[in-house]
Amino acid sequence: MSPLPVVAGAVLQCPMGTAPSALMVLPAARVLVEGRPVARITDNVPFLNLMPFGMCQSPANPMVLAATVAALGVLTPMPCLPMPVGPWISPVVRTSVGGLSALGSGGTCPCAYGGVIGIQMPGAMRSLMS
Repeated sequence: MSPLPVVAGAVLQCPMGTAPSALMVLPAARVLVEGRPVARITDNVPFLNLMPFGMCQSPANPMVLAATVAALGVLTPMPCLPMPVGPWISPVVRTSVGGLSALGSGGTCPCAYGGVIGIQMPGAMRSLMS
């Protein structure tokens, strides 16, 4: 089965975060699936495409580390500030949107603080990708 296209409003999750988040996709490429802009592998900009995942629990996050040290070693989550390392890694092979690879369900985006952002629900129900 082909990956489903990821569109604006897709539900994302980071294992280091305490809450899911929604993917924001600007309609720059003017490609819509089921009425919503299709995501590309470069849609990974913090606070533009990637919204916070609640509280971050990663000790690799400097804010979490500082708060944990101040709490005498008790893990102290702090607000999530997504820090992607590179573009999305997408299972889509041959589909491009506006000259860039499309983002498909199953895609991941590593965070500098140790989490790997994943797609829980791509937002589209029909496949247009291969």
